[in-house]
Amino acid sequence: MKRLMLGWLVCCGVVRAVVQVDAGLPAGNIVVEKISGDDVFLHQDVRDTAGDWFYWCFRVREAQNRKLSFHFTRGNVIGVRGPAVSTDLGQSWQWLGAEAVRSNQFSYSFGADAGEVRFCVAFPYLEKNLAAFLATHTNSPYLKVATLCRTEKGRAAELLRVGRLDGKAEQRVVLTCRHHCCEMMASYALEGLIEGVLADTTEGRWLREHVEFFVVPFVDKDGVEVGDQGKNRKPRDHNRDYDGDSRYATVRAIREQLPTWAGGKLRVALDLHCPTLRGGGNEQLVFVGGPNTNIWREVERFAQVLATTQTGELRYSTKNNLAFGKGWNTPANFKGGTSFSRWSASQPGIRCAATLETPYANAGGVAVTDASARALGRDLARALQKYLAEAGRGP
Repeated sequence: MKRLMLGWLVCCGVVRAVVQVDAGLPAGNIVVEKISGDDVFLHQDVRDTAGDWFYWCFRVREAQNRKLSFHFTRGNVIGVRGPAVSTDLGQSWQWLGAEAVRSNQFSYSFGADAGEVRFCVAFPYLEKNLAAFLATHTNSPYLKVATLCRTEKGRAAELLRVGRLDGKAEQRVVLTCRHHCCEMMASYALEGLIEGVLADTTEGRWLREHVEFFVVPFVDKDGVEVGDQGKNRKPRDHNRDYDGDSRYATVRAIREQLPTWAGGKLRVALDLHCPTLRGGGNEQLVFVGGPNTNIWREVERFAQVLATTQTGELRYSTKNNLAFGKGWNTPANFKGGTSFSRWSASQPGIRCAATLETPYANAGGVAVTDASARALGRDLARALQKYLAEAGRGP
């Protein structure tokens, strides 16, 4: 006999708290169908998404001393290293591991003190993470934090200016991230890249002397905070909004502000993304090119610099580059509008404009974590310095 009484379950004379599973946390996303004993049946919320996607993030409470199994009923949406798990209210995350996964479900044993455990498809990166990072550089004269615009839901979309900020930088670089709000591991790489520009290294000092960066950390800021999918968002994807009348305030602001700021000195535009969840090229670092062959030639040059100078765990190989017209990178994939990388490739003075895909969990057999993604970002900063130093002042 079972009966619910004031939040407690009485079963065979044993009193247990009723397990609570919900999305009531920053970036939360889940639909709970039912809880039957130690089995939880749920699926990702694909609100505002055309078709399906795989992002989810939820918390579990009142599950102490129990082993629960979580069954995803809308496809296999668990990555190759299992779910990311946090036992400290999202302050830190680790991969649970593939051994905890069987097909479209995973199991977890909750300890006696597990008051709240959070699970996510990967390691969340939110406004609070960016704020914590920026707080470590509060006094830097090479970093200015501003507001790009207000979003549709009234949030401040951050604009960071990094490097030489007196208006005399010889070259300029734009970095964007989270056009698709669920692609969180790219944010850790962006953080590492900024760290590399601000570092007391030969490359960092050179970049701060010669280059100014225009950085938009969250293009889909609302989606990041509320836990949307973002990819194939209805009625328009943020990364297809760079033609005609842009629907989103952040995209409009980028299109309005960037050309004036660049003043013909824009040399590199890099848009940071994550690919689909698993399989083949989706578990490699990949530069994705556009139709402009001259721009693609420069992307390959930059990629070669990265391949020969990197020191981090996440190894990049030029063989993984995806030129326009190959694989999924075809005109049909962009029929919904113009992407940021293609728009930026048309800006005066630009040499190199590309998308970099950083896998969610596995890159060439190596775990993607907050630390390894940051190290990738520092490698990117080093490669940018060498590439820009070689490119010189002219277009």
